[in-house]
Amino acid sequence: MMKVAPKIVFLFKDSDGLATAIADALHPTTGSSFHRLEDSFELSLARYGIQDVKAKGNLIHFIDNDSNYQVSVLLMDKYEPPNLVCALSEVLTQIIGEASAGLPTLIVPFIGTSTKLKWESRTSTKDDSKVSIYGEQIGPETDITRAIASRTQKPPSSLQVHYEPLACFLQLVSVLKLPTSVLIGQRARSGSDKAAEGELEILYEIGELLASTTCLCFLREKLIWNPENATKDSKEPWRALYG
Repeated sequence: MMKVAPKIVFLFKDSDGLATAIADALHPTTGSSFHRLEDSFELSLARYGIQDVKAKGNLIHFIDNDSNYQVSVLLMDKYEPPNLVCALSEVLTQIIGEASAGLPTLIVPFIGTSTKLKWESRTSTKDDSKVSIYGEQIGPETDITRAIASRTQKPPSSLQVHYEPLACFLQLVSVLKLPTSVLIGQRARSGSDKAAEGELEILYEIGELLASTTCLCFLREKLIWNPENATKDSKEPWRALYG
């Protein structure tokens, strides 16, 4: 079984190391009663007819002095279809099964380039470098989803997701009616210094938002990620999905 907290930061491991960077920078606030516990999970996919692959990933729990799980950070391993949907389905099923006191709220930060996130934009200007964080709510509303909605912009209605893990995830949480807030930041495709600064600013903005809504601290000095070494996006064959 996979024990989780009522608040879950759900991350997809990526070749750029963004998910790991975010997880490593989240820590208890100074003077907090929370302590950090690292764990891992490995779930069988036999009921989906898959014998040689398991749903795996890492967990970071923030636990109070009474041993209550307050926040969990879940880093999901990378999978390709058809294993992807089965692995995600099993993880979400386990999360629901552990929710004896009501469904947890999922917070899903995602930072992608324009190859993974597409929408019709207004005529670009030199001021378009300003950081914009979008928030999309799925499923029932909770205090956390309301707080995030109040501090983010609604994504454009023309948004299309061309990243298989997130697209599949959106479909599943919609069907399962899990309270979910998706945080979206778009990275520049250029490798210029200005683009790299913009990527870090998006990362900082999302990290601070995650921290403030989960009563944690986002330590920039713990952030280990170099966008200059990030790998180029690869095109993924997936139909465009939204919500």
